[in-house]
Amino acid sequence: MKPVLTLFTAAALLAGCAASYESRIERSLTSAGISRPVAGCMADQMVDRLSTAQLKRLARFAKGVDRRDVDRMSLREIQKRFQAIGDPEIVEVVTRAGLGCALMGA
Repeated sequence: MKPVLTLFTAAALLAGCAASYESRIERSLTSAGISRPVAGCMADQMVDRLSTAQLKRLARFAKGVDRRDVDRMSLREIQKRFQAIGDPEIVEVVTRAGLGCALMGA
């Protein structure tokens, strides 16, 4: 799977609440195929940079996404659906966290 595709797939699989957001996000990311160090790095950044309302919005989005469907989508289609969340800050934070953590080898 392409790294960027994996990033958007993982973001689409997120769910969680309050203080347990970080561990739930990390579990969701690792179950999507992201290494534990990168998933932990991403979860930490996302919890620090997104509000509880934004994390809930992302979780609602994730409920409507099937990973098998995402695996068949083009990168452009994944990007369109991800941006349909309607919050550019969520898209930016998830993208930056994914790329930054992956590049650092978290």
